Amino acid sequence: MIATLGFVNGFQEEISNKIFSFWGHLHVQHFSASKSLVAEETPIIENDTILQTINNQKGTVNACTYATKSAVIEKNKAIEGVLIKGISKRYSPIRFNSFIKEGHWINFSDSIYSKEILVPETIATALELKLNDTVRIHFIATKQGETSTYRKLIVAGIFKTGIEEYDKLFIISDIRLLQRLNNWQTNQIGGYEIYIDEYKKMDEFSNKLIDQLPAEWICKTTKESYPNIFDWLNIQDVNRNVVFIIMSIVAIINLITCLLVLVLERTKMVGILKAIGTPNWQIQQIFLFHAGIITLIGVGLGLVLGLSLCWIQQTTHFIHLDESSYYVSYAPIKLIGWEVALVCICTSFVCFLSLIIPTLTIKKLSPIKAIQFR
Repeated sequence: MIATLGFVNGFQEEISNKIFSFWGHLHVQHFSASKSLVAEETPIIENDTILQTINNQKGTVNACTYATKSAVIEKNKAIEGVLIKGISKRYSPIRFNSFIKEGHWINFSDSIYSKEILVPETIATALELKLNDTVRIHFIATKQGETSTYRKLIVAGIFKTGIEEYDKLFIISDIRLLQRLNNWQTNQIGGYEIYIDEYKKMDEFSNKLIDQLPAEWICKTTKESYPNIFDWLNIQDVNRNVVFIIMSIVAIINLITCLLVLVLERTKMVGILKAIGTPNWQIQQIFLFHAGIITLIGVGLGLVLGLSLCWIQQTTHFIHLDESSYYVSYAPIKLIGWEVALVCICTSFVCFLSLIIPTLTIKKLSPIKAIQFR
């Protein structure tokens, strides 16, 4: 049970952190009924009042501007379709640094726009890109009357999140590049990307914020953008509960069997105690005392072995996973003290209650037949 808790908690946290570090917890943008959840946005005006409203919400850690635009990246006549995510220099690279495998973060010092981009490892491998390579990014015309254009950009870094939905699609660039390509004003953006301190409060945060936004703006959670990933993570809770139920049943059956054996081995002793007038409950207490010791020893050993297994996995990562399927290369571990204590206490309590069942056979034993028992 302890190992299961550690694996499920670690798995959910690690994948959630990857998703949120790349795409934030919530997005504020212009409402467009005909567009998909992750697509080119209708521009909105960067508004200090709205930004202040977002930052004043309880739990807000950071809010920064962003925009996206469809494009095609080309190198040596090989091409890949991508979605460019433009960010500003106010975007904190701390969350993203763990994803960068080669190179460095975008340099925003250019007065017009930075010509540096970050490319996912999957696309870099497909196009045989290396650091400091110059690539052509062809931007597709999305409106009638627009003409397609391209820019030569430099690969400043190669990243890998382990999330296939990101690694096969997104390229990171300067938002000013997208503003120029879209003929936007410098204060026009795709939206605000918001980070909060507790991802489980995303829905509550969104409901409170949406009432304070302009009527044509919306606030949507990352869970709405990628529901399949979060549905899959929630299934892990079901798996955890199934393991808990199975382990509890196994423990109860083993303890009942163990105590029945103890009673049968001491049948003659039970008969003698009954013959001298010892109450049934006192006899039951004797067996419950010894069975309780066995239970506590078992729980103690389980605690030590469970924590040891989790510690070994955390330090050696000996349990490997297919990152393309599970989004992580090894099984992550996260143990929460109160959860471990609760498992130990509840297991001991449930097992002790189950031990009362076999002691009820003592009441049915006849002293004469028990003394003669061989």
